[in-house]
Amino acid sequence: MSANDAISDLKKRMAQSIIGQTDVIDRLVIGLLANGNLLVEGLPGLAKTRAIKAMARNLDAKFSRIQFTPDLLPSDVTGTEIYHQAGGEAEFRFEPGPIFANIVLADEINRAPAKVQAALLEAMEERQVTVAGTTHKMDPLFIVMATQNPIEQEGTYPLPEAQMDRFLMHVNITYPPVEDEVEVIRLVRGEEIAAQADAANPSEAEKPAPIRQQAVFDARTEIGQVHTSDAMDRYMADLVQATRTPAALDEDLARWISVGASPRASLALDRCSRAHAWMAGRDYVDPQDVRAIVHDVFRHRISLSFEAQGEDRRTDDVTDAIVRLVALP
Repeated sequence: MSANDAISDLKKRMAQSIIGQTDVIDRLVIGLLANGNLLVEGLPGLAKTRAIKAMARNLDAKFSRIQFTPDLLPSDVTGTEIYHQAGGEAEFRFEPGPIFANIVLADEINRAPAKVQAALLEAMEERQVTVAGTTHKMDPLFIVMATQNPIEQEGTYPLPEAQMDRFLMHVNITYPPVEDEVEVIRLVRGEEIAAQADAANPSEAEKPAPIRQQAVFDARTEIGQVHTSDAMDRYMADLVQATRTPAALDEDLARWISVGASPRASLALDRCSRAHAWMAGRDYVDPQDVRAIVHDVFRHRISLSFEAQGEDRRTDDVTDAIVRLVALP
């Protein structure tokens, strides 16, 4: 099985558990292939955690979930040195925390204080944790998928914009249409009936083998060979530059944008657009690949002005305007 076939199989398996959220599944897989961390935001009950678990369940990978709470400590995430004594000898040994996994679900990341968030984001950026002067490396396959919801801001610690910039993409999950919600009801009902049947009569039915990690590494190698023309490089740079000098394009943009995107946005556009093109079966990037993921890349990197917030403008609205005004290559 080729790497593309294996990743397509992964998406199909995830779609069996997540109804009507094909865009979300695509973004999670792109994050996996682009070797970046994701921030997944949506109202409660919109299958944020379920989608991430569906990916981990179908991959041959170690999964870890960290439920962020106000009383969480950095050592609860990274691990700590534990004093061991046996046979008359004593020593300190490092006990790895839940961050040492292949796929880490940081559930409700905005409910933990800044010190815990910083410990997680350091591991995301450096792919290592240093405890008591010793550096512990992460596995080659390592991705953090953090969730947060936009309500119940009391008792939360919103991520600073500068720290959010470390996420490759900010994926937004919205309410499903009513037809999909009907399918969700039937899906969950069927899962409950199947679980009760298995509890009464445990079956020995074989589950499909999980997707091997090597398929992800092979896909990343192939994505690295996807061609990006000079014109496409300039187009991505122009999109990012438009967030920094909006007055050159439009007066309204100048009023709406307070702080533009950093160079990380350009790098994220490049990585994600190549992954998007590869998933579409092409060996080159075209403008549609960039436009498909630009909202997820810009969503957490553009700071809106008070005037834009007063006019009820969203970051996606600003991104729409930028895409419309920046010339295609």
